[in-house]
Formats: sequence, structure tokens, C-alpha cells
Amino acid sequence: MPVFNRNRWLFVGLVLLTILAFVLDVIWGSVNISLDEIFAILAGEERSASHVYILNNFRIPKALTALVTGAGLALSGLQMQTLFRNPLAGPFVLGISSGAGLGVAMFVMAGALFSGFALASSTWGIVLFAIIGSALVMFMVVAVSLRVSDSVSLLIIGIMFGSVSGALVSILQYFSDPITTHSFLVWTFGSLSGVTWNKLSVLLPMVGLGAGITFFLQKSLNALLLGENQALTIGVDVKKVRLWVIVSTCLMAGTITAFTGPIAFLGVAVPHMARTIFRTSDHKTTIWASVIMGMLLMLICDLISQMPGLHSTLPINSVTALFGAPVVIWIIIKSRNVKASFS
Repeated sequence: MPVFNRNRWLFVGLVLLTILAFVLDVIWGSVNISLDEIFAILAGEERSASHVYILNNFRIPKALTALVTGAGLALSGLQMQTLFRNPLAGPFVLGISSGAGLGVAMFVMAGALFSGFALASSTWGIVLFAIIGSALVMFMVVAVSLRVSDSVSLLIIGIMFGSVSGALVSILQYFSDPITTHSFLVWTFGSLSGVTWNKLSVLLPMVGLGAGITFFLQKSLNALLLGENQALTIGVDVKKVRLWVIVSTCLMAGTITAFTGPIAFLGVAVPHMARTIFRTSDHKTTIWASVIMGMLLMLICDLISQMPGLHSTLPINSVTALFGAPVVIWIIIKSRNVKASFS
């Protein structure tokens, strides 16, 4: 089968699976709401008031958050792996999510300590501090990458930046009151259910802006696969591309982390899955593939987090780690082209 036809059918299949997973995510829950009733509610027919409230205020926003989160983290991981030429780069691994967490902790706990702020006192404040925190870590990682060419060393340094961020968060927790500390601790578990329509009105445009930058950079990202020197010879402004990648990644990873908490491994796993399934590193394909597969994987993880028989929802961060870490290990061991894609 020609590559074009094969990829086209793969995209069609993944889109259909994503739609199915979205519908299941809306149906799935402790309260049974049938598909017929969901369509009736969406059509504006009179139904159970409690079912209407659950659907409109919890399940649909949560499913939409899963789509936005999966796409944004997948694109962040794809860009970082290309920029650093490192198959294990990602927002969580390189400490970007930890930096965003530090920003949120400073806003929430330091604000509560000095000004009496609550966790939800300002949506834009949380987002701003998360982006600033992720940007600071990202700039430090980029600065180190200019001096350290070894991928393993860069990963270790990224983990150390994450550890420093975690240490600063622990200090803030120590001096905060128990209620604020508990609220932040719950946030670190990761959750999609806390994102309301008001928060989605912030999350969606911020991630959309970051994703738009990624699509605009696809030719430059392809050039970076050849190496920075080769990219320079064909007219790519590497410094400008690096800056735009930082902006895009911080917008997406920072905003997502602010609203859903740190979500592990999804940003690392999805780009690998996209390259393996579509058998290409061309960003014209892998960007779209990462978006769709990130959405699908996030919806699946959300479904797993609320499996039947569970009286409460599992932390989404735990589910993505349990799902994503083995995928990354398997891909690295089995795929012979992982290193070739970055060399």
C-alpha cells in the first residue's frame, strides 16, 4: 500500500477512535446517563435536571479538557525532542512541568501566606505564574544545551532542575497553612475534572496559540532534524526558531499544568508512537499525528482513571505514568530508528 494512502487511512482510523473515546468519556461515570439521553439533552429536550447538570458542568468540560491537554502535551514533547535532538525530551522529564508547578506554588502558597489568596482566586494569575515558571526552567535547559552536547547529561541536568523546583515547592509547603498545602497537594495528583467552562475559555486559546506556533514552525523543525549547522546553511534562523519553540512549549505545557496539575510521560510517549506508527519523522505528518494520538491517549487514560467498581477517580498523573512509561521503554528497546531520527 502506498505510504500516502496508508497514512490517510491511519488518520481516519485514529480520528474515529478519538471520537469513540470522547463519546465513551462523556457516557462513563458513577451516574449512568444513556447515549440517547445525552443526545436528547444536547438537543435541548427536557430531561433529569441532575443529569443535565452533570453533563454540562462536569463530563463535557472534562472530555474537552482531555482533548486539549493531550494535544498540547504531545506537541510540546515533539518540539522539545526535535529542538534538543533527544528522544527522551519532554515537558515532564526536562523539568518544564516542575517549573510550572513551582510557579503555581509561588502564586498559591506564597500568595496565601502574604495576601490571603485562595487557590482559585485568579485564573489568569495561576496561568501567568505557571508560564513564567516553565519558561525559567526551559531557558536554563536551553542555555545548558548550548554547552552540553551529550543527551544523557542534558536529561540528568533537566531532572536536577526539576528536583530544585520540587525542593523550593517543599519549602513553600512547609511555611504554608495546612488548608493551602492540602489544596496544592491535591493539585499535584493531576485532574481533568476541575476544569470548568470559565477555565476552558482560558486554556483553549492559550494552548491553541501554542499549537498554532508549532504548525507555523513545521518546516523549520524539519530542518532542525538535520542538525543546527545544516539548518543554518539552508537559511533557517536557528536562534529565532529556538525562541519560538520555547514560547510555544511554555504556553502549552505551562497553561495545561496550571489547570490540570503535572501530567507525566504523555509528552514523551506520544511523539514516539506517532513516528513509529506513521514511519516518518516529517513534521508535516508527525504534528498532526501527535495531536490526534495525544487526544486519544489522554481520553483513554481518563477512562481508565474512572473504571467501573472504583468509588473515586484515580489521579490522572498516576494513570499516564503507568501507561506512558512502559510505552517509552518498549519503543526505545524495539525501535531501531529512534536514534537515527535524531542523528
